[in-house]
Amino acid sequence: MIDVQGLTRYFGRHVAVNHVSFRAGKGEILGFLGPNGAGKTTLMRMLTCYLPPTAGTARVAGHDILEDSVAVRRRIGYLPESVPLYGDLTAAGYLDFVGILKGMSRRERIARAGTVMDECGVTEVRNRPIGTLSRGFRQRVGLAQALLNDPEVLILDEPTVGLDPRQIIEIRELIRALAGRRTVVLSTHILPEASLLCQRVLIINNGVLVRDDTPENLGKTLRRSMTVEVLVRGSFDAVRRPLEGIAGVIAVRLLDASVEGVVRVAVDTGEDADVREAIAGQLVAAGFGLLGLHSQSMSLEDVFVRLVTEEEAGE
Repeated sequence: MIDVQGLTRYFGRHVAVNHVSFRAGKGEILGFLGPNGAGKTTLMRMLTCYLPPTAGTARVAGHDILEDSVAVRRRIGYLPESVPLYGDLTAAGYLDFVGILKGMSRRERIARAGTVMDECGVTEVRNRPIGTLSRGFRQRVGLAQALLNDPEVLILDEPTVGLDPRQIIEIRELIRALAGRRTVVLSTHILPEASLLCQRVLIINNGVLVRDDTPENLGKTLRRSMTVEVLVRGSFDAVRRPLEGIAGVIAVRLLDASVEGVVRVAVDTGEDADVREAIAGQLVAAGFGLLGLHSQSMSLEDVFVRLVTEEEAGE
């Protein structure tokens, strides 16, 4: 459904997107995950034919974004981060206006507007001016306009930004319901959102595709690198020396020293290095009081930070 090969975009000398390639199948929910300024929005604008690429190619729903951009636009729905709504129009009036812009007949506009308003939960406010609606309802109206032409591909840029927790949950549930028949591409810098919504995640940093994988596999890839939290009686400087001498230990970090005479430290290890027994043995042999020890599983946030850090270190 989406085939991207070497997509690149320069703004002057700045590379916003740098030779990105990926594919997305029909019915898949694909997430662009990265910090602000990573290149996610620029990549989406190229896929929606809003911006031409400097180099590379992309096909969306079987059509080239440069050679057949009109056909691409007919087959996609786009929800930008700042939804272009008109506050003086009602929700129904706005959808009718968008339908005219999309070249839909009156019969098509009436039928599809009713369908998408029901689908997005805005039927109850259809006759209210958009300017009087809550942020959550405005976001739903924006999503309804993206669905109006019954697109094969739905592209959503930060769809839950600025919403309250209840509204975020509602929009997430709506996005899940939209997948299956449509391919959904969404961008976010919220790590739990990518984990909850997406079947695949593309981690993007400084315009570069750092990793393309499922949320589950991303965790498995780096889970062999373990972090062990240790609660021990003693000073950090004294405790650190025996811990740093253990084979497989990469770093020893102070986490907390708020309780007098007790420190909480993190011991980072390399691949396949289970050092829990060695940590306990070293501390007890050195006369420290070991008060607690447990390993931490790696969350998607840990994976994201590790991958981005490694990518920046390799520049």
